[in-house]
Amino acid sequence: MIGGLNKWLLGAVLLSGSQVVWAQEQEAAQVSAGQAEAGAPDQSTSSAQPAVQTDPPAATQEGRPPIIPTELFAQYNNFNGAKLSPDGSSVALQTRVTGNPVIVIIDAATKQATGRYGLGEKAQIEWFRWAGNQKILVSISFIHDYFGDEMRYTRLYALDLQSGTTAFVGRRTGAVIGDDVIFVAEDGSYALVSMQRTPYDYPSVYRLELEENGDEDDIQSPKQGIWNWYADEDGVVRMGTGWYRKRLRVYYRKGPDDSLKLIGKIKAGDEDEKFWDISQIVSGSDEGYVLQEGDDGRIGLRLFNYATREVVDTFYEHPEWNLDSAILRDGKPVAAYYTDDRDRVVWFDEKTDKQYKAIGKALPEDEVWVTSRAKDDSRLLIWAGGEADPGAIYIYTPEEKRIDQFAEMRPKLNFRLLAKPKPVEFKTRDDKTMRAYLTLPRGRDAKGLPLILLPHGGPYGVRDKLRYDDDVQLLANRGYAVLQPNFRGSDGYGKEFSELGKGQIGRKMQDDIDDAMDWAVAEGIADPSRVCVVGSSYGGYAAMWAVIRNPERYRCAASWAGVTDWDSMLKYDRRFLSRKGSKSWRARIEGEDGFDLDAVSPLENAGRINRPLLIAHGEDDSVVPFSQFKKMSKEAAKAPMPPETLVIEDEGHSFSSSENIKAWYDKLIGFLETHNPAD
Repeated sequence: MIGGLNKWLLGAVLLSGSQVVWAQEQEAAQVSAGQAEAGAPDQSTSSAQPAVQTDPPAATQEGRPPIIPTELFAQYNNFNGAKLSPDGSSVALQTRVTGNPVIVIIDAATKQATGRYGLGEKAQIEWFRWAGNQKILVSISFIHDYFGDEMRYTRLYALDLQSGTTAFVGRRTGAVIGDDVIFVAEDGSYALVSMQRTPYDYPSVYRLELEENGDEDDIQSPKQGIWNWYADEDGVVRMGTGWYRKRLRVYYRKGPDDSLKLIGKIKAGDEDEKFWDISQIVSGSDEGYVLQEGDDGRIGLRLFNYATREVVDTFYEHPEWNLDSAILRDGKPVAAYYTDDRDRVVWFDEKTDKQYKAIGKALPEDEVWVTSRAKDDSRLLIWAGGEADPGAIYIYTPEEKRIDQFAEMRPKLNFRLLAKPKPVEFKTRDDKTMRAYLTLPRGRDAKGLPLILLPHGGPYGVRDKLRYDDDVQLLANRGYAVLQPNFRGSDGYGKEFSELGKGQIGRKMQDDIDDAMDWAVAEGIADPSRVCVVGSSYGGYAAMWAVIRNPERYRCAASWAGVTDWDSMLKYDRRFLSRKGSKSWRARIEGEDGFDLDAVSPLENAGRINRPLLIAHGEDDSVVPFSQFKKMSKEAAKAPMPPETLVIEDEGHSFSSSENIKAWYDKLIGFLETHNPAD
């Protein structure tokens, strides 16, 4: 258990930060249980204690588990995104106190909280990272007026652990996006940040000292069409890319003493326009590593010459799956990540691979991940758990061969009562194969069950997989079968599958959800008269649209933070994208057939609602703005069956407190028990 931490930390919710793949910031290393080699940490010297679990309460009739209170699923805590300092001495994590975002510092050896830093009201932490051992760089977002429209702004703050101060970093005027950090000095003295001087300029690169009223130097002036700047590991701005007049422009310099030169103007559709994601530019070299599509369309890790824009060699390509990310140290690949039914890692260093397999032997769970590490590997944070076990976080000290439990993810939840998801496949009406995840309620025959379809958010660049999910477990515990379909456009199944989703929001993507239901009914698992759709964000949209488009199919639907009006949503989104990015995003949503998005927008069709519908939203949502909810609830009040509503005043797109999650879960379960009872 967590000794010595303030009680207000327990159960707090950590908002998801941005994905970080740099080895010095955060590392995620999976170890498959049962594949360990010799050299496991000596557990006889370990002070780790097994997760504290009471014996399961007596099962109900027919072996059914007892109903688990909603607050136990809502009590997930802020340790989920904890990060070790580079020297491994401290752990930083984020939470909220009275609705406001806070960064907390914990001594890794004693597990005592040593500092707390507030970041203002009505803000949301987007991400945070260490900048040296005594500073933390934090990105926050907030809603602000922009020429009469809603706008999501981002800003940077530097927390100084020695002085206990919080300093704004950047330009207070001009930039909408103020957190595009492309380099941080190892000692935490400064950062390079790409941002606009005014809303009418392309981004410059600024060298910003990470302290109150620190110097601000413009080290790279804007270039026409360039929205993305890249630096090497020495902090030299080496490359800029962006779209201008239907061509991808690429500026490049060999080193700090060279000037930037325009080396390419690539037309849309050219072979050179293949997907490529810069992983790292190596100092003193024209070469680096990128994640890029190969001739077969599969994304692999490739050695790339930036001066000639040519692939020198393929370092690694998985035979079946796209790579999601890679870790490089000292300019060389250490690991690559991909996802089949669960996240996987391939280690290129034998010593590291052996070490992590040993950790897996010490913690024999479905999955074991190193979530953060000291730069010299002197201390590691490890999560161990599975799709039916929220798991726990441990501190591993290799030199001492010691593993200490740091925190349980759901300290009061008995994982022995949970249900085990499994992968399934089904065919769509146009003969496409879809992967989905089915969770059956325990103690019930898998025949004629009430079914909850749970589509994921996104919708693009996102997918469901085998992992622990509170929503799934809550619903399965109540007696519902839960089906999570990876509809067309979902990530992880290749470019062709992703492209199937282009322009298909509310159309073929919605057909896939209907077809998932038909599969469950045909298998005898689901009762066709007891099917509801529940989702968040895009999944919330899909839930609303399900009962509007096909009321004959669905008994009810519930949405958290769902999109209700696509036209206004696209207008809102375009302020965060380059001109090319905005056009590309709109084209992906609309498709190429001139489709009118009003035809698939719940707001424009709200008068057709004749099935029970629950819509809920947080007032501080900066991803899907609260105006989407306000307009929908007003218009839907005129429908034959007006929806039930829930508004949470101090909440954003993702939940930030256990109380708010519980409020949503209580409302959702009450709604389902009224309109689609499991018994």
